[in-house]
Amino acid sequence: MTKAEIVKAIAAETGIAPKEVATTIEAFMEEIRMSLADQKENVYLRGFGSFIVKHRAQKTARNISKNTTLVIEAHDLPAFKPAKSFIDRMDGKVTVSEED
Repeated sequence: MTKAEIVKAIAAETGIAPKEVATTIEAFMEEIRMSLADQKENVYLRGFGSFIVKHRAQKTARNISKNTTLVIEAHDLPAFKPAKSFIDRMDGKVTVSEED
C-alpha cells in the first residue's frame, strides 16, 4: 500500500478532504523523522508499535576483492518494533472485533 492509497482510504472513511489527510500524514511522518533523527528520541504508538533509534558501534570490515580493511564509524539507524497486539493480529490470534 502506498501513501497515496492510504490518503485515499482515510479520506473515504472519514469524509475529510484528501488534501487535508495528505497534509496530516506528512506532518505525522515529519514529527517521527525529527524525533528520531534530530532528537534521538523514540516514538511509541500504543497498540501499533515503536519507532526506535538503534545504535551501531564502530566496527572493522574487510573488502575481500581489494584485500583491504576499513573502519565503519558508529552510527544510528531508525527501526520499527511492532506492538505485541499488532504481532498477535498478524498471526491471526486476535480478530478486529476483539480489539474494539
